[in-house]
Amino acid sequence: MSAPRAPKGTYDLLPAAAARRDAMVSAAARLFAAYGYRRIVTPEFEETGLFERGVGEATDIVRKEMYTFVDKGERSLTLRPEGTAPVCRAYVEHGLHKWPQPVKVWYYCPMFRYERPQAGRYREHYQFGVEAIGSAGPAVDAEVIALLAALFAELGVEGARLNMNSMGDPACRPAYVDKLRGYLRGREGELCGDCLERLDLNPLRTFDCKVESCRAVLDEAPRIIDHLCADCREHFDAVLELVKRAGLEPHLDFRLVRGLDYYTRTTFEFNSDRLGAQSGVGGGGRYDGLIEQIGGAPTPGVGWGSGLERIALAMRDQPLPSSAPDVYVVSFSDEARAAAFGVAQELRGAGLAAELDLAGRSPKGQLKQAGRSGAKLAVLLGLDELGAGLVRLRTMAGGGEEDLAAAGLAALLAARLGKES
Repeated sequence: MSAPRAPKGTYDLLPAAAARRDAMVSAAARLFAAYGYRRIVTPEFEETGLFERGVGEATDIVRKEMYTFVDKGERSLTLRPEGTAPVCRAYVEHGLHKWPQPVKVWYYCPMFRYERPQAGRYREHYQFGVEAIGSAGPAVDAEVIALLAALFAELGVEGARLNMNSMGDPACRPAYVDKLRGYLRGREGELCGDCLERLDLNPLRTFDCKVESCRAVLDEAPRIIDHLCADCREHFDAVLELVKRAGLEPHLDFRLVRGLDYYTRTTFEFNSDRLGAQSGVGGGGRYDGLIEQIGGAPTPGVGWGSGLERIALAMRDQPLPSSAPDVYVVSFSDEARAAAFGVAQELRGAGLAAELDLAGRSPKGQLKQAGRSGAKLAVLLGLDELGAGLVRLRTMAGGGEEDLAAAGLAALLAARLGKES
């Protein structure tokens, strides 16, 4: 029988990598709070119809990538492939339109997509996302873009470049789509099978194609930026101006239609040279029709998502956060082990990170382990010291030792380590 392995497209986070991940999440949470975004948590799975209606039946996500199953109640459910539709469902279900608008939330959670695993792309991957729901103003678009740029700067993502486009809206996009479809019909013989299928479902999806012959055709296609109505043009120009005021330099990219059907007006994506050909590290856009599409009242919204695996690949090398304990408790006899356990618990209760031997090591072995752990201090317990109400404190860096009263030890060590007891 072969040894068990993680399912294809998934991975384990061992303690060192998990510590780095925790540091990323903590830094992001502080930044999101500074921008006024509060955390939201939605279920790992939703009714399948939410994604079919919201994400779009013509998208690759719905057609090819969703993990869908029928539960014991004969309900069709889908593991969450993206974060925006569930947040919008929660907005409708809980009446968040009654809150001060826009409602600004962030999330950190796993997403599930059945796609070919590659560097930084997994079938189960983790994502940061923010959504600002309830305002149609261009300043909201600019704020979420600036927030994503600030997140990349905070985490040390190198060479992040901002690409932007406008998808228009229901007033101007249909005419453009008809024009694009007509152009592509005239060059069907040069398109791949996927693009021929997209031509009927949603010709905008052809811009996602990576096949060189299709990309050559699309290089000469009409561009949506040249067919915006006056309102969409005014909105886009205002967003560009505000983004520049935030110190960013947007590049206009006519191919940037994103992979989801719910986008309207602003779309954006950051790319990093460190990621090679698949250089996208995060992006999003405006989705003013999505909430109405899933059964709510017409409500504007804008947001983005960014995969943590992609962020980690684009980050400059940084030292891992320290996981060393403050104190290692050493017992010099078996009879002192119970007392060592009690001391460790007392130190932990005072807010110190404390470890002790749980493997039956000798005193010499415990001291070696204390050194390997990276602890700053070691508390040494022997029967003679305990009988006198004392413990011995060793400074691991210099090896100096002194005897201290066992009573009040936690407060004393907390003060020495500069930590609140």
